[in-house]
Amino acid sequence: MTETGTARIANPERDTLDKAGAENFPVAPFFLPRAWRDDLMAVYGFARLVDDIGDGDLAPGGADARLLGLAPQDADDRLLLLDAFEADLGKVFDGTPNHPLLRRLRHTVRRRSLTPEPFLALIAANRQDQLVKRYETYDDLLAYCALSANPVGHLVLAVTGATTPERVRRSDAICTALQIVEHLQDVAEDLGRDRIYLPAADMKRFHVRETDLAAPTAGASVRALVAYEAERARALLDEGAPLVGSVHGRLRLLLAGFVAGGRAAVHAITAAEFDVLPGPPKPGKLRLLREVGATLRGEG
Repeated sequence: MTETGTARIANPERDTLDKAGAENFPVAPFFLPRAWRDDLMAVYGFARLVDDIGDGDLAPGGADARLLGLAPQDADDRLLLLDAFEADLGKVFDGTPNHPLLRRLRHTVRRRSLTPEPFLALIAANRQDQLVKRYETYDDLLAYCALSANPVGHLVLAVTGATTPERVRRSDAICTALQIVEHLQDVAEDLGRDRIYLPAADMKRFHVRETDLAAPTAGASVRALVAYEAERARALLDEGAPLVGSVHGRLRLLLAGFVAGGRAAVHAITAAEFDVLPGPPKPGKLRLLREVGATLRGEG
C-alpha cells in the first residue's frame, strides 16, 4: 500500500479523536492514569464516530465507508453505515474489526470486561435520529437520552471500576443533563438537520413555533422555553452531583469535570439571556474551573 493510501485510512481515526477538545467537559484529562486515558479515548472514539455517522459528519472521501466494507455509492447512506458499523462492532467481541477505532476499542473491551449493550444503545440512538425528528413529550426525550447519552456514563464507570447501581443512577442524571444542554446549545444546528429536541408539548406551552427557531435571534417565547429546559438540566446535574462525592482521588476530579462542564454550559446559556439561535453559547475556561471547584466542595 502507498503512503497516501495509508494516510487516508489513518485519518478517520485521528479526525474523530481530535474532536475531543470541542466538548463541554474534558474527555480524558492529563491527570488520569495512562491506562484510563487510553481506554476512555477508545470509548470516546467509538461514541464520536457513531455520532458522526448519524449526523453525516464523516471525513470526506468515504474512507470510513470503505473500512466498513461498503461500496462508494453507499458511503452517504447513514442507515447502511450504522448497520455496517454494528457488524464491525460485533467483531470487537468476537474477532478482529476492520475499522481502526474499533480495533483500538477491542483492547479496552477485553481489558475492562465491557459488554456490548452500551455500544449497541449508542448505535440505536443514531438509528433513531434517522427516523425520529421530533419528540412530543419530555419523557420521550428522556427515553432518547437513555440511548444517546447515559451509556457513555455507564462505560466511564466500567472503565474506572466504579460501577454500582446508585452510581449508575446518578450518572444517568448527569449524562441526560449534558445531552439536554448540548441540545439547547445546538438548536439552530439541529434545525438545519431537520431535528428538534425541544419537546413539542413544551413548545406549545410556551407558544413557540418551529419557524421561531429559524430566526436569527430568539424572541421572548423561545427564550422562556430555553430557560425552562435549562432549569431542567440544572436540576438533573444537581441530582447527579452526589456521584462526585461517592468516589475518591483522580476519578473524583474527572467526574467533577463532567458536572462542572454541564453547569458552566448552563451558565453560558443563561449569560446569553437564553438566546441560543445565533450560535452555541460556550463557557470560558475560568468559569469551568470555578464550577469544578464548587462541585468538588459539594456546592450546588
